[in-house]
Amino acid sequence: MRIRISVCFTLAAILLLSTAALAAEPVNRITILYDAFGKSSPLKKDWGFSAFIEYNGKRILFDTGNNADTFGQNVKALGIDLKKLDFVVISHRHGDHTSGLNYLLSVNPGVRIYAPKEGFGVFGAALPGTFYRKDESLPGDMRYYDGHPPEKMIFGTPWTNANFVWVDNLTEVVPGIFLISTVSQTPGTLELRELSLAIKSPKGVVLGVGCSHPGIEKILEASMAVDKHVHLIFGGLHLVTTPDPEITRIAAALHDQWKIDGMAPGHCTGEPAFAAFRKAFGDQYLYAGLGSVIELP
Repeated sequence: MRIRISVCFTLAAILLLSTAALAAEPVNRITILYDAFGKSSPLKKDWGFSAFIEYNGKRILFDTGNNADTFGQNVKALGIDLKKLDFVVISHRHGDHTSGLNYLLSVNPGVRIYAPKEGFGVFGAALPGTFYRKDESLPGDMRYYDGHPPEKMIFGTPWTNANFVWVDNLTEVVPGIFLISTVSQTPGTLELRELSLAIKSPKGVVLGVGCSHPGIEKILEASMAVDKHVHLIFGGLHLVTTPDPEITRIAAALHDQWKIDGMAPGHCTGEPAFAAFRKAFGDQYLYAGLGSVIELP
């Protein structure tokens, strides 16, 4: 009898440990917090983008939308605790990706925020005091800093207390999670720097893009340094005003040449492009409207 009781207790302990282990397994998914399209819900639609990524125990906020109040409302409605973020990525400086920073910083003022490194950028900047040419023949009152500039010149940002980390090259922020830095050569956004998020999954890269101003294929080229295969693309592709023939070409290229497994486009991708990608990818097209949850490998 004692042996049976002992066995029962042992089996119960194993069962509890197994259940605890299963419960502790990390959830891998993307939740869309901000966009202008989506199914009916208590969430508020608005032009802009934000996504919350959970992967291998890390909690990442990617962009913050167009309006701080709307961003905060959606975050609360989805029950997401911004105090528990591991880090934040801001893809680029445009207001429809940055305006929610005011709400984020009111909740989690010390969180690390990765942002593009730009001279005199909106996220702040620093340059050596030697960056400009000098003319010692001028009198002191005609010289910057009376001819004695500081060793490092710090430039301002609207978010003065934010913990920004500037990125301008491929950076592995934690094991298996990278930031890809690219620069737009497109008229209208010329020289705009943009960060994309690359998660190295067992099935290839999960690639998060804010607006793809440098071009999605240029971003894909840069992602090859992380992994030769991209499993999924989510976010904005900036095809909202692109002519149909170019949209069709890009959709076919991503499916046939780049061999992308799945597409979950949103934000500035554009309605004609949604239709083109859905046609090209069929069952591998993932709806990514506001409030959507996309499971990751």
